[in-house]
Amino acid sequence: MKYANANSVIPEELLVELQNYIQGEIIYIPKTKNNYEKWGTRSGGRKIIDDRNHDIRKDFKNGKPISQLAEEQYLSIETIKKIAYSKK
Repeated sequence: MKYANANSVIPEELLVELQNYIQGEIIYIPKTKNNYEKWGTRSGGRKIIDDRNHDIRKDFKNGKPISQLAEEQYLSIETIKKIAYSKK
């Protein structure tokens, strides 16, 4: 999250109105639903996890044991089960 000075991004009339409610404090203004991105979308973390989960499901389907997948991926057996049995 980055901070911006209200003087430089908010019109003066709106700033004066906001000052009736809050002054000299930090306020968080959430993104609209249209601009919201899921976790890891920008950094690529989501794609890495999606690819890993796809590989786990493929290996499980091809007969690799859950215990071996857990050891190879450094994940718990329960986590591997959740991934392997998911309907993606």
